Amino acid sequence: MSNKISVLLVDDHAVVRAGYKTYLSLSDKIGDIYEADKGETGCQVYEKNKPDIVVVDLSMPGIGGFETIRRLINRDPHCKILVFSIHNELIYVTRAIKAGAKGYINKNSAPEILVTAVCQIAQGGTFVDPILAQQLAMSMVTGDDEESKIKSLSPREFDVFCLLVNGYTTQKAAEKLCLSYKTICNHGTSIKEKLGVKTVAEMTLLASRQGLINGLNERLS
Repeated sequence: MSNKISVLLVDDHAVVRAGYKTYLSLSDKIGDIYEADKGETGCQVYEKNKPDIVVVDLSMPGIGGFETIRRLINRDPHCKILVFSIHNELIYVTRAIKAGAKGYINKNSAPEILVTAVCQIAQGGTFVDPILAQQLAMSMVTGDDEESKIKSLSPREFDVFCLLVNGYTTQKAAEKLCLSYKTICNHGTSIKEKLGVKTVAEMTLLASRQGLINGLNERLS
């Protein structure tokens, strides 16, 4: 690794990427900054430039954030990934870390947290937003059967689950994720089996208890 840290920003909002890039550029520890507007492109840019760290959002069209993490880790087990997401529910944090991310911070965090997290992870460490880290530690002590069931969902199943419980129809979910209607239906069946429910209403109730219904429609639109 060179003296300066190279970063790849993967976020589908150009304005958001521009803001991250501007702030990161203010640090003398940051070097080249690459950009990608979706996971598929992010994987390609990573292969070409091999940046020191990837900063990725979770709610993106196409393959989505979790699948992006999985693919990057499969291609390069040493890939260092920081999730920078609007989601502050613990299920997102635990799934991201389980998928291979080295850190997780919320987009509502103080701006300097981003640079701190990037530098710490680039140097071989890990970084989770302090508030989320405390909540995560408590959840590991108490445990939760419903949370465990949700954790059993694959990255794509979790994306579908989040859309369905937040009011997306099967067709709209298919369009959002660039998948076929039949594929969404198949995922829906698998999700219900893993969660032990029979209807979307039951899925929604479970999601509500886990804090997964929180204006997601607006954030994904």
